[in-house]
Amino acid sequence: MLVVWSTALVVPRSGGALAERRTKEHGPVAAEALQTPLFNPAATVQVAQFDDRHFCLVVDDALLNPDELVQFAAERRAEFNSVDFSHYPGIYRMAPAELSERLTDYFQLHARRRFDARRCVETICRYSLVTLPPQALHPIQWLCHRDDVGLDARLSMQASVLYLFHDPELGGTGFYVPTHSAAATGALFADARLASPSAFAARYGLSPGYMHESNAWFRRIGGIAAKWNRLIIYDGGMLHASDIAAPDRLSADPESGRLTLNGFFTCRRNLR
Repeated sequence: MLVVWSTALVVPRSGGALAERRTKEHGPVAAEALQTPLFNPAATVQVAQFDDRHFCLVVDDALLNPDELVQFAAERRAEFNSVDFSHYPGIYRMAPAELSERLTDYFQLHARRRFDARRCVETICRYSLVTLPPQALHPIQWLCHRDDVGLDARLSMQASVLYLFHDPELGGTGFYVPTHSAAATGALFADARLASPSAFAARYGLSPGYMHESNAWFRRIGGIAAKWNRLIIYDGGMLHASDIAAPDRLSADPESGRLTLNGFFTCRRNLR
């Protein structure tokens, strides 16, 4: 169910630049300038409620000029690298510091209070392209996943995805809950990281490929369709997966592939 509320989406610029990232995941950030303002004051914001606990914010027509972001990525396509710090099945390029600041400002002003999030202590922002064909996926990439694995219990993580492509067949995002115990689900994920594809498939009855529907281990509770210039924000602890039902349409070209801008916001949890 989608519930609409009104909001003013003008986002001020942050007072200071984010510190330069040095790890592989964070990467160095460039100081490329953006046009101002970035966010669309007439955007439509809705809540997609999946059940009594799980929901996703959906912002349509989020940016005033999304083509600017696509052009930025296209002009720097040679700077995209394979992801080797997580199981993301594709390539990435860190976003400019100013873009990360703007996205953080928007999250803190218009989304943070809907989550168990008090103060944002870190943001990671990057351009991403899913590129791997199904036969190249490792078993862990056959499954839905969480973004907050290993996070300190005093912190929470929220995530955002901005769809920067016109072809809806490239896929949106699906959300899931486990159907087995925590112990059994944990064993599944552990085996998915270590087992060979053939051994994992035989042991768990799962087939290679991108996950876009329920299976014996996870029940789909909802999904958000891909739409040009649509921004979604959700709890990073909620199981999710890219809805890639037509992997033959994937491309490493930012102008025709499944280009997204992904944000990850680590926050202190609310006081109890």
